[in-house]
Amino acid sequence: MPNPALRLAALMSPERAADVVDGATRALIEERFDATWATVDHCTAPGSLAKPPALAPAAVPELAAGADVLLTSWGTPHLGKELWADGNGPKVVAHAAGTVKNLIDPVVLDQGVAVFSAGPRIAWSVGEYCLGALLTLARRLPRFDGAIRSGGWKQTEYRGHELAGAKVGIIGASSTARALVTMLKPFGCDIAVYDPYLSAERAQELGVRTTTLEEAASSPFLSIHVPNVPETKGMITRALVENLPDGAVVVNSSRGPAIDQQALLDHALDGRIYAALDVYDPEPPAFDATTLGSPNLLLTPHIAGDTAEGHLALAGYVLRDALQWLADGTRGPSFVDPAAWSIAA
Repeated sequence: MPNPALRLAALMSPERAADVVDGATRALIEERFDATWATVDHCTAPGSLAKPPALAPAAVPELAAGADVLLTSWGTPHLGKELWADGNGPKVVAHAAGTVKNLIDPVVLDQGVAVFSAGPRIAWSVGEYCLGALLTLARRLPRFDGAIRSGGWKQTEYRGHELAGAKVGIIGASSTARALVTMLKPFGCDIAVYDPYLSAERAQELGVRTTTLEEAASSPFLSIHVPNVPETKGMITRALVENLPDGAVVVNSSRGPAIDQQALLDHALDGRIYAALDVYDPEPPAFDATTLGSPNLLLTPHIAGDTAEGHLALAGYVLRDALQWLADGTRGPSFVDPAAWSIAA
């Protein structure tokens, strides 16, 4: 039987719940909470598993009334501070998605509300994407794939490269970067990280070295992992792109505005470098046929963190930490630290 002392409101459509709540987590919710789930009547429009509808903003006060925990995800409307105006609002917001910056006002954190984000779990999915992209372009696979599809065979003027032992520059020591660093360990790479908030001690724990933006961005392999804050807009300038070594592989899975996109495209289209882009400025991009046909580009539609297994794990990831926090105040990996709000993704 659920614990009557804990009430949970799932502020997401049924389709989104099916996307981010696996069977084990549903059983956990039934065991530990008196749960209220949104229905189709609470949503803005009919949807599907492929494109879940959003929750109607007007449904939030009704569903959240009396709840101790709000379980949210993509499609949850902004949670206004009025939910906590009487001093008896929810104790926890458990966000089964990434950033919470558009979900809540930071003033809520000052009222003792604990917020949890599944960003670190999504980071593992992004890390896998980045590793796959680095290997795919290092071996020039899109080029060889295109040759076969057009009736050709070996491209004798091209030869792939190995990631093992190579220098990898990483911009930003975010959770996605840390996931990639973990995956790179078997390759024995020289990992040079630029992040003004990364201490030498923490870098040593991660098995990387700190460096300047200029050095990291001059690596033969470069992966970008910065948050969407004013300081990161345009940080990878045209000058830095021009300083990349010939044949360099660049992966951007963070934010499109972090890099001079046109500069990157210019150097990829002339065959000098290779780039994997999952994010763009703007989104979706409007590329011409020449860009779309370039074998030096690997283009994906902002799906680096989108995997079937990863999505189904999100609600359980945040709820386990939320329950531990409610029990003894432990701050698990999904806890959103109010002190880091300004630099969080």
